[in-house]
Amino acid sequence: MNRVSDVARTFGLNPQTLYYYERIGLIPAPERNDSGYRVFNDQDLARLSLIERAKTLGLTLDEIKEILVLQAGNTLTCGEIHERLLKKLEQIEIKIIQLQELKAELLPLIHRCEEQLSQQKIHTDCGVFKEEELSIGTS
Repeated sequence: MNRVSDVARTFGLNPQTLYYYERIGLIPAPERNDSGYRVFNDQDLARLSLIERAKTLGLTLDEIKEILVLQAGNTLTCGEIHERLLKKLEQIEIKIIQLQELKAELLPLIHRCEEQLSQQKIHTDCGVFKEEELSIGTS
């Protein structure tokens, strides 16, 4: 049986994160030992491992909770997991496009700064964020 501090250290979490997971119903309330400390069994650790793995895949806590609820009710099918993972992939692809657009807007500003710096205009007023400069990326 593992206490909160041990489990937090094992998963690289703040102990408060474990309390939060319990409060929002992501993990069940762990058993308590004779001293009243929360103790996690192997099943709790497996659940936490699944949660942490799902987080690294970009799933939100709400999405993870939904999957865990389906899993607990034995209604979690491969089709449902597939559907949720496809949805997550679509969200990631949209985010990638948004980040690429942001990069395309930032690069000209960075080049303009580098141009000014190379001309040793370090002490002059940087005009990169003037209205006419910002409009180049929106044309």
